[in-house]
Amino acid sequence: MRAGAVRKAGRGLSAYLLVLVTAVGLLVLAGPPAGSAEAASVCAGRPTRTIGFATGELRLYRTRQYACAVAVAKRPGPLRPMSLSVQPRGGRAAVDSGRFGRQAGPVTVHALNRCVRVSATIDGRGTTTGWILC
Repeated sequence: MRAGAVRKAGRGLSAYLLVLVTAVGLLVLAGPPAGSAEAASVCAGRPTRTIGFATGELRLYRTRQYACAVAVAKRPGPLRPMSLSVQPRGGRAAVDSGRFGRQAGPVTVHALNRCVRVSATIDGRGTTTGWILC
């Protein structure tokens, strides 16, 4: 092979690598596709309970030090009244209430070695737990 042919092949390879690195970088910056089936959890920790009720479900998560909850509507849509409350035993309740289309929360409380009581309502229907996650 002549010296000129080697230089041209080297330029082609470096151009190919530049295009490849640019494409990978754009994919990393863009993130997952918009239609991905599972969204990331909004609460830290592992899921511990899911409690269904007429108009939605209450999802509870737990780490060693914290308890977190989210109330999710069965049928997301127009804004409607929602409320979520998480209370650690011996502490004050943390509340998220208002008019939401999909979910109320996340609400996180410090619950190291403590039980929590959680209540959620969506459109006037809801659920309340006793002292759980002890």
